[in-house]
Amino acid sequence: MWSRLRSFALLLLLAACQTQPAPIKVITPQGPGPAPPVVEPPRLPAWETPTAFSELPNWNAVGLEAAVSAFKRSCEKFSGRDMTADLSSVAPWAGRVEDWAEPCGALSAATSDDDARRLIEQTFVPIEVVPPDGASKFTGYFEPTYEARRTPTPPFTEPVPAMPADLIPNNGKPLQRLSNGTTRPYPARAQITTSGVQAIAYAHPADVFFLQIQGSGRLKFPDGTAMRAVYAAHNGHKFHSTANWLISTGRISRGEASMQGIRAWMDRAGPAETRMAMNQNPRFVFFRAEAEGDASLGPAGAQGVPLTPLGSMAVDTSLHPLGVPMFVETTAPGLGGEWSGLLISQDTGGAIKGPVRGDIYFGTGPEAGDRAGTMNAPGRLWVLLPRAVAERMRADGYAGLDMAPAAP
Repeated sequence: MWSRLRSFALLLLLAACQTQPAPIKVITPQGPGPAPPVVEPPRLPAWETPTAFSELPNWNAVGLEAAVSAFKRSCEKFSGRDMTADLSSVAPWAGRVEDWAEPCGALSAATSDDDARRLIEQTFVPIEVVPPDGASKFTGYFEPTYEARRTPTPPFTEPVPAMPADLIPNNGKPLQRLSNGTTRPYPARAQITTSGVQAIAYAHPADVFFLQIQGSGRLKFPDGTAMRAVYAAHNGHKFHSTANWLISTGRISRGEASMQGIRAWMDRAGPAETRMAMNQNPRFVFFRAEAEGDASLGPAGAQGVPLTPLGSMAVDTSLHPLGVPMFVETTAPGLGGEWSGLLISQDTGGAIKGPVRGDIYFGTGPEAGDRAGTMNAPGRLWVLLPRAVAERMRADGYAGLDMAPAAP
C-alpha cells in the first residue's frame, strides 16, 4: 500500500517529487464571472499559494481518530455511488466519486493518529476557503435526550408525533390529502394539535416542543431502553420564535430565554397558556422511530451516516459537498478555548449558510448540549481535496492554481 501511494504522489508531483507539495488556498469570488466555453468553473475558483500542512494550526498535535472514523463511514457511502459521477452537483471542484477511492483506501488502513496524519499528508491537499465578505461563524449542536413513556402517563402526555399518512411532501411545500381526495397546504401547529396526531412515544410537552426545534433526539424509557426520534418531515410553515413572543409579552425576561428558562415558565404557566405559547410557532415537525443502535454515535446526518462526536460537522450544502474532510480553527469554552481539528462534512441545517460556516456535532445528552451551547465564534476553514483533484484543477488552468513544492 505504501509503495502504491508513494507512486501515486510521485506521478502527481511530476518532476518536483522529493518534497511535500504546498497546500493551496481558495478564495470565494466577489461576484459571478464569465463562464468558460466548455468546462463549468468550480464554485470556488480563485487560488493562491498558502502554507504547508505543518503550518495548519496545531496540525501535528490534533487528534484524528474521530474524524478518520467518520470519514470511513462517508467512504462507505461513496462506494455505493456511480464512480464517474460528480461528488457533488453544487461543487464540481470536489471532483468525481472515483477521485476519492484512493484517499478512502489509504485511510482505511490507518491504525493510529500518526499513521493517519502521514496518509492524509500524502493523499490530500488543504485548500483554505476565504469568504468574500469576511464573515465566518462556527456553532455547535448535539442530540438531546428526553425521558419518555410508551403510553401517556402524566406528566409525559404529549405525543412525539409520527409521520402522518395524509402528508404529501410536494417538494418542500407539504400538502394535506383530505378524505374527499382534494389537497390543501398542511395546517399550522394549532390545528394539528387540536385534530390529534399519532405518536411514536409520549414525553413532557416542553420536551416535545424542544425536540421539534432540535430536529432529532433520543428517548429514554423507565426500563432502560432507548430509541431515536429522527426527523421525518415538517408542515411547511415558517419557524417563529416562541422565546421572542414570551419576551415581548412580558412572560419571561431576556435572561430567561433558554431551554431551561422556558421549561421553567411552562411548568409555572400551566397547560392552556403553555399551549398558547407553543402555538406562536406554527411550524410542526414529525418524527420516525429508529433503534438506538450504537449508543456512542449520533443520529444520521444529511449524508445518511451516523454523526460522530467532534468528528462530524454540518455545512452549507449549496456550496460544499458532503463527506469531505475539513480542517477548522475556532474557539469555544466547550472546546477548551482555542481549538483546531479535523471534521467531516456529514450534515446540514437551515441556519447553516455561507462558505465558512460550520455547526460542530458534540454528541448526545446534557453534557454535550452544555458544551455545544458555548460555541458561537468566527474561525477559519480548509477543505481537504485529493491530490488528483487539485492537480486536475491546476492542469485545467483554474485561476493559476500553484502546485509547486514547498521549500524544504
